[in-house]
Amino acid sequence: MKVILLENLKKIGSIGEVIEVKRGFARNFLIANKKALYASKENISQVEKIKSELSKKDNERKQDAKKIAEQINKKEYKIKKLSTENNELYGSVKPTEISKLIKETNKLDIKPSMIEPIKEIKSIGKFKVKIYLHSEVDAEILINVESAESIQ
Repeated sequence: MKVILLENLKKIGSIGEVIEVKRGFARNFLIANKKALYASKENISQVEKIKSELSKKDNERKQDAKKIAEQINKKEYKIKKLSTENNELYGSVKPTEISKLIKETNKLDIKPSMIEPIKEIKSIGKFKVKIYLHSEVDAEILINVESAESIQ
């Protein structure tokens, strides 16, 4: 199914581009979240008219993302979790927890879907986590997992 993108999407395409995607992805994600339109002749001409407006909005989002990236990039966040005596966690540190931690510490609203740990956080130690703020802007933070107390 052909769609026209209304915003820059990493690994998918840029504003105004007509791309071929699977029907379900187009309907359930791109069109439902207003990230794309069906590629009809009317829609293509309409997007051409508002393309500059869309790129202006995208540039504003990019600037906001850069400001957030400056605030959190290379920062270290501590989180205490219950662990076993061999330093393994009960469960793991999920993006939702990291999102709440950033909101409490920096008062920044970062969605869990933007957060991607480089490897799963299942033990005590320091872990790098990538945060994708915009299709062209991402930050990297450090999550320091400490033991709350061990359970025998």
